[in-house]
Amino acid sequence: MILSAQQTEFLSWKIIPARLDAKQTAWFLGFDPHEIPMLVAAGLLKPLGHPARNSRKYFAAQMLEQLRRDEKWLARASDAISSYWQERNARKQTAHGRV
Repeated sequence: MILSAQQTEFLSWKIIPARLDAKQTAWFLGFDPHEIPMLVAAGLLKPLGHPARNSRKYFAAQMLEQLRRDEKWLARASDAISSYWQERNARKQTAHGRV
């Protein structure tokens, strides 16, 4: 993973804001930003409040700190992302007539 200037700056902050958007959440947990919706869909991350499906999601930094230190949760999250891509690739091959 190559760190951007924004990501490096964010990770150097001494005090993290109480709520983080999806991109900051990804940086904080060590995932890619496009993987956060996968974790939400799998029920492994819960956004604050009751945001609409197409609205910006925020996550509680306090909860993210707990998840970040939980090896079992990190393993489940990694497995969920892997499973997502396996299913997606299987659907793509089936759609193209390859079984």
